[in-house]
Amino acid sequence: MPIPTGGYREVAEDLSARIKSGEYAPGDRLPTYRELSDLYQVSVTTVQRAVIILQDRGLVVGLQGRGLWVAERSRDKQ
Repeated sequence: MPIPTGGYREVAEDLSARIKSGEYAPGDRLPTYRELSDLYQVSVTTVQRAVIILQDRGLVVGLQGRGLWVAERSRDKQ
């Protein structure tokens, strides 16, 4: 899957697609903000904004100091 290089919406959509395809399965830990910013060639702030969208959709859960995880059951609000 090609990596989009753009804004936070594109990053959120790509991560959402990867989660839905099973590349990141329920319970999997996602890469760190820094790793995602390197992967997508965007700032950490852009990644943070994308993650807010994914959290709102119920696709990921952030645990303070422990990272981001794919939610066990998604409640996608698309």
